[in-house]
Amino acid sequence: MAHVRRGDLVVVTKGKYKGRKGKVLRVVGDRVVIEKVKMVKRHTKATQQTPQGGIIEKEGTLHISNVLLWDEKAGKGVRTRTVTDGDKKVRASVKTDTKFPTAGM
Repeated sequence: MAHVRRGDLVVVTKGKYKGRKGKVLRVVGDRVVIEKVKMVKRHTKATQQTPQGGIIEKEGTLHISNVLLWDEKAGKGVRTRTVTDGDKKVRASVKTDTKFPTAGM
């Protein structure tokens, strides 16, 4: 199970896009697609869904190990651990113990 899920606010920790924050649009295996981060151009053929075709700009993927969950209280990306809250498992910050809602489920 991944430490980030769809709908989470994350920050990129390594690479060309270091420091950028955004919402996770989807998790694809061990990679994540983050809103407005790593925009790539795709040359697409005209189809019924996209009758115009041409060059489309969309988000590319980043490896999941290069992102951390954003903690508003700490003001930075934090590592998480799994804790039990009653009968549910929730993610919590290692340092500040902030609980994160289970987004995207």
